[in-house]
Amino acid sequence: MLEILHKPHVDPVKYPLLDGYWPLTILLISYLLFVLKLGKLLMANRQPYNLGTVLKVYNIFQVIYNTALFIAISYYIFWERLYNFKCLSVLPLDHSHKNAERIISYAYFINKIIDLLDTIFIVLRKSYRQITVLHLVHHVYMVAASYVCIRFNGYGGHPLFVGYLNLLVHSVMYSYYYLASVYPSIKQSTWKEYMTIMQMIQFVMIFVHNIVTFMQPNCDVSPYMMSLVFVMTLVMLAMFTNFYIHSYVMAKDQRQEVFDYVKLKEKETKSNKKD
Repeated sequence: MLEILHKPHVDPVKYPLLDGYWPLTILLISYLLFVLKLGKLLMANRQPYNLGTVLKVYNIFQVIYNTALFIAISYYIFWERLYNFKCLSVLPLDHSHKNAERIISYAYFINKIIDLLDTIFIVLRKSYRQITVLHLVHHVYMVAASYVCIRFNGYGGHPLFVGYLNLLVHSVMYSYYYLASVYPSIKQSTWKEYMTIMQMIQFVMIFVHNIVTFMQPNCDVSPYMMSLVFVMTLVMLAMFTNFYIHSYVMAKDQRQEVFDYVKLKEKETKSNKKD
C-alpha cells in the first residue's frame, strides 16, 4: 500500500514544492492550524484589520492570474489543437509544447496555494463565520489534488479540464469580489447566489466530461485518475448543493415566513385600531 508513495514521478521535471510530500504537507497543516486555532488566538485581543486596499489588489491579481491561465489553455486547445476534449492525454515528454504544458500546470498548482490567502484574510478580519467545512475542504482539496495529479498523472492531461473550468469560475468570482469591494450595494444583489450556482454547474460539467472520457475505448487516461475525479466531483457537488440549499433556498423560505408574519401583525394592528 505504501509503495505508491515511493513511485517515481511520471514527469522527471520537478518544480519547487513538487519534489516530495513533506513541504506541501507541512504547508497545509500550518494553514489549518492557523485558520482553526493560532489565528484566532492571535486576533483574540485585537481589532479586525481593515484590509480594504489589500483585498482590492489581491482580487485584481487573482482576476489577472486566472484569466491569463484560462486564455493560455484556450490557445493550446483551440488554436494549437493539442488536446481532444473526449480524451485529454498528457503530452509526450519529447513534445515541442511539453514545457508550456508543464508551466501552465505548475502555475495552476501555485494559484491553488495562493488561494489559501482567502482564509488568512478572513481570520485577520475576524469574519470567522465564513470559515465553513465546505470552505476548508475545498481549499485543501484543490491544493492536494493538484499535487497528486501532477505527481502521478504528469503535467496536463485529464485534470486539465477541471483546471480549465475552475479558472473561468475563479475569474468571474474574483471579479465579483472586487466589484463588491468598490460597490457595496452589489453584495445585496443575487450575484453571490449565482456564484454558487456557477460552482455547481462546473462540477456537473466535470462529472459529465469524466463519463465521456470513461466511455472512450482507446483512451489512455488512467482509470485511477478518472476515479479520483469522479469521487471528489460528487463529494464537492454534494457539499456545494447542501450549502446552496441552506444559504439560499431555506433562507428565502425563512425570510418569506418572517415577511408573512409581519404583514399578519400589521393587519391585526389595523383591525384592532378600527375596533
